[in-house]
Amino acid sequence: MNYGLIVIVVLIVGFFVYQKWPVKGIRSISASELPDYLTDKTRVLIDVREPHEYKGGHVQGMKNIPVGQISKRLGEIPKDKEVVLMCRSGTRSMMAARNLKKQGYDRIVNVKGGISAWSGKVVK
Repeated sequence: MNYGLIVIVVLIVGFFVYQKWPVKGIRSISASELPDYLTDKTRVLIDVREPHEYKGGHVQGMKNIPVGQISKRLGEIPKDKEVVLMCRSGTRSMMAARNLKKQGYDRIVNVKGGISAWSGKVVK
């Protein structure tokens, strides 16, 4: 039996489970709940996908700040507003949510399933 391979598989599975695991202070909503959030101007709506993905179709009102740029662009994300994050599936937006939580943001919402679960209109 190859124990090294087993350890690698366990670590990989653990990483993906960790990425989906809820974090205190980060709420999750379904894509079907998102329309209620889109009309509220007290929230900041961020699509954390890469620019080419965003240009391929995004939810109206979502600002594009790729997950890899979140730390560099904190000045664009007010701490006094609820921050709603979306990506393709919910994994990268959860990564961004964790990052924001570490930076002191306390009102964070992740859209589970991301734009893949979104059945509404997309803007290109």
